[in-house]
Amino acid sequence: MSAADKNSEGRPVISEADLDAQMDLASATILVVDDHEQNRELLQAYLEDVGCTVTSAADGLEALREIERRPPDLIILDVMMPRMSGFQLCERLKSDPAMREIPIVMVTALSEIGDIERAVEAGADDFLTKPVHKIELVTRTKSLLRVRLLKRQLEATLREMRRLSGDAD
Repeated sequence: MSAADKNSEGRPVISEADLDAQMDLASATILVVDDHEQNRELLQAYLEDVGCTVTSAADGLEALREIERRPPDLIILDVMMPRMSGFQLCERLKSDPAMREIPIVMVTALSEIGDIERAVEAGADDFLTKPVHKIELVTRTKSLLRVRLLKRQLEATLREMRRLSGDAD
């Protein structure tokens, strides 16, 4: 490691690419939920830079079926959709113990503070306003995926420690 790979305190600096490689973001899955096909396609194109699998659903009900079939590691969720709004889907997922740990980023054209408060109350982990900027989407997505994968690693480590100590659940 060269001096350029250390911060001012002499500690190693890990690049974003190294962090992504360590976290194996390629194994992650993102579900994009939006009733407008052009929005889904744009978000999917932006998310190609994350390097993981991206699937999509056209509304909340289709998303529920997809999530039950194969739970994603992150959900990008439009707020205004027919049949089931993003708020309703978010509330439903966050009330389900099997699904509540999936991070949800709500995407909205709404800019009133009340709408943001409603997203937070529904359980959203983050939110973006339309038009979505690629750098903001990719940065927040990577951050939430890293946290999700770190939590999984921690849980697996704790399970292994309990197993080794003979203190099974």
